[in-house]
Amino acid sequence: MAKIRNKNKSSKLGVVIVAAGTSQRMTGVNKLFASLRGEPLLAWSVDTCQRCRLVRQIVLVLNDKDLARGQKLKKQRNWSKVALCRGGARRQDSVREGLRQVKNCDWVMIHDGARPFLTPDLIEDGLKMADEFAAAVAAVPVRDTIKIADSGDFTAETLKRDRLWAAQTPQIFSFDIIIRAYENLTAEVTDDAAAVERLGCKVRLYMGDYKNIKVTTPEDLALARIIAREWEQKN
Repeated sequence: MAKIRNKNKSSKLGVVIVAAGTSQRMTGVNKLFASLRGEPLLAWSVDTCQRCRLVRQIVLVLNDKDLARGQKLKKQRNWSKVALCRGGARRQDSVREGLRQVKNCDWVMIHDGARPFLTPDLIEDGLKMADEFAAAVAAVPVRDTIKIADSGDFTAETLKRDRLWAAQTPQIFSFDIIIRAYENLTAEVTDDAAAVERLGCKVRLYMGDYKNIKVTTPEDLALARIIAREWEQKN
């Protein structure tokens, strides 16, 4: 399919930050509010979006248990662009709920709240790529050798790394395409690009950042604290 071009050069960008998970693999720690250099992990990416001149609106999607805590954080940090929203059972349900709150935007950026190391460059580079192709996803080339296993956990195939990328967020789409993708979505997907791909649309990869990790386990949180220390030293 030929690449899609969107002629609207507006920079009206709405952001959906998905943070409605339950931190099941964190052994009792709520990763979203875990401390990174004295700040809640969730605040790192929201602060970046709040400060970004390209971002017009932020929808922060939380689960029921975290909504009150999220409201308190919004007030404390003066998040004037932020509206809170209750999430759903699955990630894609939470994204759908967040998308319903996005108003008067030409582009939608979806980002995982558990990825604290979002940068202005990742947002700007993604928006430029989405402006040309209508759908863009931050990703990094895979460094490990990837093997496909059979039903008995024996190696069935070794994939060539030169065309393998690990998808990250942010993922940025034209408003019309991402709304249509979620309206028509019936299968379960693990990221937003997959929903768009099911429409028959091509999604353009752009270079992400190996430090743009998603905190899922206690080991990830320990690594995030190391990255956060290095981050502050550079900035």
